[in-house]
Amino acid sequence: MKSLSRRKLIKFGITGGLVGAFTTKGSMAKALLPPTPAETEGPFYPVTPQDDKDFDLTRVQGRDGVAKGKYIIVMGSVLDSHGQPVSQATVEIWQANAKGRYRHPRDPNPAPLDPNFQGWAIVLTDENGEFRFKTVMPGSYPASPTWVRPPHIHFKVSKKGYAELTTQMYFPGEALNETDLLLNQKKPSERLLMIAKKRGPSETEALDVYEHAIVLKQKS
Repeated sequence: MKSLSRRKLIKFGITGGLVGAFTTKGSMAKALLPPTPAETEGPFYPVTPQDDKDFDLTRVQGRDGVAKGKYIIVMGSVLDSHGQPVSQATVEIWQANAKGRYRHPRDPNPAPLDPNFQGWAIVLTDENGEFRFKTVMPGSYPASPTWVRPPHIHFKVSKKGYAELTTQMYFPGEALNETDLLLNQKKPSERLLMIAKKRGPSETEALDVYEHAIVLKQKS
């Protein structure tokens, strides 16, 4: 496998942590990519079994309906600290629906459930360390009487030889990012690594595309 190009690293917005990472000829040197910051798993990690955990969260296997909300595409890349793609990594994702409600029995949010929203997926990265899924823009929701969480997607990423990572991906331009208690516990440089880059729309489906890179630590 080859290291990602400088252009692709810039696209994912992760070159800021590379000090002297590129030679004058543009090739990757030995500087390491900063790891994606870890984040709490949260109280709504899926506990209800389901067969459908595929790349399309806007449909549920066995149902004719489709999820409500604004459809988006999330395109991700899993890398090691040297910029090498991590193929066949397990990427687990879960999120609230468009109204900010999780498919979780203990979610106290009075917002309605969406029976046609999958809510949870487990996918593998391809040979280039990439994954892609279709979902809805998650809604914000109250975490306490004084705290409203911004739209975000939970990730748990694992691969033999790497430290398992649980993190969250945020969306650019969201006003609630500025007041989120979890996101603002991070350093400014770390926040940048947790906020996706908006691209698009998708040429095939005319949907907004969000790109996000996840960097794993190799076990010593």
